[in-house]
Order: sequence, then structure tokens, then C-alpha cells
Amino acid sequence: MYTLFTLLLALAFFGGALGQGQSSVPNTFPHAWPGQPNGTLSPAWQSYFEVTNKLPNITGSLPRSFAGNIPVNRQGHPNDTLFFWAFEKQGANGTLTAPADANNTDPWIIWLQGGPGSSGMIALTTENGPIHVLANGTWVHNNFSWNHLADTIWVDQPVGTGFSTADSTGYVPDEDQTGEDFVGFLSNLVKVFPSLATRPLFLTGESYAGTYIPYITKHIFQTPNPPVKLRKIAIGDGSLGSQATVEHLPVVNVIETYPAVIGYDQDVFNYFREQTHLCGFDLNLTYPQDGHFPTLNLVRPKSNSGLSQSLLEPTESRARTSSLQKAVFEKFAVTHGKRSLSKRAEFFERREEGRREWKRDLSGIANGTINPFYGCFLLDELIDYAVNFTFPWSNGDFDVYDIPDATSPEPFLNASAFFNDNRTRAALHAPTSKDWIRNFNYPFGSVHDRTKGNQYGDPSVEPIAFLSDLAANASAANVSIVFYSGNDDSLVQHRGTEVIIQNMTFGGVQGFSRKPSTPWFDDAGQFAGIVHQERGLAYVLFAGAGHLVPEWKPAQALVFLREFVLGSNLNGTVSGTIVVGGEESTLAGDFLPGGNEIFFGSAATQGTSTIPAATQAAWSSFIATATATHPPIAVTNGAPGTSVRGVWGMVMLVVITASWMVWQ
Repeated sequence: MYTLFTLLLALAFFGGALGQGQSSVPNTFPHAWPGQPNGTLSPAWQSYFEVTNKLPNITGSLPRSFAGNIPVNRQGHPNDTLFFWAFEKQGANGTLTAPADANNTDPWIIWLQGGPGSSGMIALTTENGPIHVLANGTWVHNNFSWNHLADTIWVDQPVGTGFSTADSTGYVPDEDQTGEDFVGFLSNLVKVFPSLATRPLFLTGESYAGTYIPYITKHIFQTPNPPVKLRKIAIGDGSLGSQATVEHLPVVNVIETYPAVIGYDQDVFNYFREQTHLCGFDLNLTYPQDGHFPTLNLVRPKSNSGLSQSLLEPTESRARTSSLQKAVFEKFAVTHGKRSLSKRAEFFERREEGRREWKRDLSGIANGTINPFYGCFLLDELIDYAVNFTFPWSNGDFDVYDIPDATSPEPFLNASAFFNDNRTRAALHAPTSKDWIRNFNYPFGSVHDRTKGNQYGDPSVEPIAFLSDLAANASAANVSIVFYSGNDDSLVQHRGTEVIIQNMTFGGVQGFSRKPSTPWFDDAGQFAGIVHQERGLAYVLFAGAGHLVPEWKPAQALVFLREFVLGSNLNGTVSGTIVVGGEESTLAGDFLPGGNEIFFGSAATQGTSTIPAATQAAWSSFIATATATHPPIAVTNGAPGTSVRGVWGMVMLVVITASWMVWQ
């Protein structure tokens, strides 16, 4: 086993090296469809951009919409454009095409997707847009689309993403260029739709948009006479900080939220808790916050190991493809043999023995030592544990976006056939020089090179480095900030967002002065999560939602948009010595317990794993004692030991090989 494991480590190393190659990047350009006006952008282009052709497989009527590519005004790169699809407010007519009017205060929304390299059309067709694709390829109308409340524009950006275009040397080198490009796009957008120049803009997005939006906002503030009047930014499950902060620091919180991930095993919890401490991730959040947090050091796995190379493939990139899930499942099946009925009992016996051997192997690691095969990549380690030892994730899949979803494969909501249908392409005035794809590995600097910058090749400093300055400028410009999180997300878990809030200054004070513990409710009066607001910054936690909040909690997301983004609901606001809406002691812990059901099946939910009440009660008793005072974990010296063999080696084999296959 060990010899085979070593061989696969070597293969993973060379596969990872291949993945860093300087492969060519696409050269794309917008298409001039019949009826395109001559001359510069102006309201005369409204009729050209209007979507009037029937869209394939879409039944019923849709609000009036406009779509196409608009240049970003980057010198020397005339084919650098952003693609947009704008829908007027449900029930309205002419709101987007209205003339400029300083007295028009109707809000409008822009939505940006993450990635980097993910199309904004993903959200339009699966999250908060007016039409949704189902797993069987059919389409339905979304009764909770965000354009029910305001004109909403979904955008593919940076240049080259989705239906946006870029010449082969015109991809953004960094986030400052992303910000400049977007301001250029906005300056052209308002030439076509003049009313947008004076109406309040609500700039929203999720995931890696947590990097985009702060940079875009910074460049709007830096622009003399900016083209739009920004009113508020809202970022969901956002990449606001380092990889260590947003992905790996919160792992203990992930386990506390869903202890089923480790099978309610107290020894495993204590192991991850110790690794969290050794990595310096067990930061103490106080209200008010006492001092700034140190810079986190993301310790890599053992020097020059295959795993070290495989982790150059970002967790999010691996999660967005079927390759990781397929490879993990296939390698797992090979290792254990086919799961026939006659061998099922044997399979579970081997898995349980594997769990015991994993624990025995850990005893070979000296106390106070970071696991050399994972370093501080704790989320990766947790995923590997779950897919090898914990049912139902051991069916071969772990959805970092939505912990309780253990379907394998997951139902795939893919709009590619729709967007690449020539009828759709013509109706949306989309480019013919490229096909629409959901996600691609963004080539920062027009090259694919993740040896530079962060795990995505982005060389820009994380937004946390300037969030305090941004908040000060936002306050001066009367721009509010909203951060929100889905409680079931493990990729950008809410603990990381809370750390970032407590480490930034807004309204002249560092962090929140009171711990978020005010409940908020949906229109049916059901508990929807936690809200807290101080000095121009709001934080909202969604119960039962994953990384893609509007997809899993569409009704609650619309209430959130109405009340806390477009509206000025004061629930959770600190006012003197009180908090509007009150504070619930049961919500004041470091984690909000997740549900007690885990869903599994093949391409659909075919079963539910429910946690027995006695198991939950025993765990609650344990966790209350284990985390009562958050004491530092005692570190004792022991004889060095690096023997991580046997089945834990098998765990490494599964995931390393999966990452290597993704690189191909």
C-alpha cells in the first residue's frame, strides 16, 4: 500500500506541475447583430439590446429585458467587454428606459458571481433570477426573483467570463484592473440607460465577488464624478480575507454546526480542535474586540509532497467540477471493491476498521505537531475524513457549498445548452466567437499560472487589507455595507466573516460591540437566522442555507433583500445600550446548530439520514463542556513521529489522485 501511495504522490506532483503550464487563453470578441446602431453608445441602443425574440423552452411571459456586450473602455483592448442581462422590475414597464431624472429614487441592483471565472448567468438561472433551469433541463419561473423588487442586472465579469469577451492579452492582471474595467462598463451602461446614473445602485454578489466588490467600490470612490450613485454593497459568503481565514480557520465551527460530518466522534473533534490551535486559527472574538488579530500563516503540507502540489488546485475550483466527485468515488470504489449486497457488511466493517486505524496512526504524530501530510489545510483534511469514514458522505461526495447535501452525483443545474442555443445567442445579442460556460479557471495576467498570487493566481491583496479605509470612505459617501452568510456553507463559513468584521474598523470603532444574537424571521413568521447592525455595517446569517443563499432559501433571501438591503429594517441594530429586536442568549454561541437530516442519493435526493435524539443529546453535553471557556489547548512535547500510514494513506491516495485528474 505504501509503495503504491508513494507512486501516486509522484504522479500527483507531476500532474500538479502540468496544471501550472502557460496554456493559451481564448481570444474572443463581441458580435454585431442586425440592427446595431452606428456611432457611440446612447439611448438609441436600447431597442438593439432589448430581448424581443422568443427564448427556447421558456414558456409564459417575462418582464422586459435587455442583454448584450458593453465595452469597458480599456485602452488598446477594444474587444474587452462585459455581458449583461437586465430585467425590469416585475410589473413595471419602462423603468430601465426612463430618461435621466435627478428626482428618480427607484433602486436598481447589480449581481456579480464569484469564481473567479464564474458567470453571473449562473445566479440568474439557478438562484435569484426570473427563470430557473431544473436538473432535467426544463425551465420554470422563479417567484422569488430579485427583480420582483427592483430593476436587476446580472453581469458576467471580469472580461472573458461567461459571454463577456477579451482578446488573448486583455484579461485582467489584478483586481485593480477589475475595478477600473467595471467603472468603464458602468460609464457606458448609463449612456444607454441614463436613469441609472442618478438612481441608487445596490451592488450585490457572492463568493469571490467578496473580492471583486470591494475593489470595484474602491475604484468608484476614487473616480472623480463617478458614473453611478452607489448606495449599498451586499456580499454573501464572500472571499474577503486570506485562504487561511475564509476556508481553514472555521473548520471546528463547521464540525460544531454539523457534527455528523465526523460521525459525532469526540476524538476526531479533539484532533481537529488541536490542529486548529496549532495552526493559530483559534482566534478569540470579543465584543468589543480587544486588539487586532495576527496575520495567519497557512502552513503547507510536508515539503515537496504530492499533496502540497495538489492543493494548488483550489477547493472551490475542484468543487465546481464533477471531476473531483467522480474521481473520489471511483478510487474509493476501487479501494473497497464493488458494493454488492453480499459484500456490504464487509465494506462497513472495513470502513470502521479504517477509522480505528486512522486514529492509531495519529498516535504516531507527536503531541503539539501539525499533521505533516496536511499542514493547515484543515478543510481538505475534514473533507477527506468525511468521504472515507462518515456515511452518507462516504458514498463518494462532499458538497463544500452545502454540508447536508451528500447526493452523489448532485443534481446538476446546467444552463449551457440554453445559452449556447443559436436562438438564445441571437436573442441576447451574445458573441459568436465563444461558447458560454459556467466556470473557467481565470487567467490573471492572460496566463494560467497559480504559482503567483493566491490559490487562483490572483496577485491582489485580500480586501481585508483595506476594508477599514473602504468603510471610512463608504461612511463619508453614505454607502452602507452588508455581509451575509449561509449557515450550511463550509467553503466560506460564517466564522471567517465574523473574524474579518472583528478585525476591521467602521464608524471609527473596531468590530461589533455586541455579539450578533438577534433573530430575524421570514414572511411566514419562521426563524430565518441572525441579524446584527452597527455603524453602517450589517451582518446577516441564514439558517438552513448554504454558500448559494438565494438557491437554498429563495423566499428568505427575498425578505432579506427587501428589509436589510433595499430597506432600512432596524432589527438587530445597536441603539445606545439596547439592541432593536432584542438578544437571544441561545443564539449568542460561536455556532448556530445545523439541521439533523443529511440528504443522499444519486442525482436526486433518494434518502435522508436522520440523527437520533440520544446521539444529539450526548454530543450537546460533550460540546458544552469542551468549548465552555475556549481554553488554549495544552501542548506537550513528545517523541517526533510522522507515521501516517495504512488507511490514512488510502485517504491521501483518493484525494491526491482526484486533484491530479482535475488538472488534466
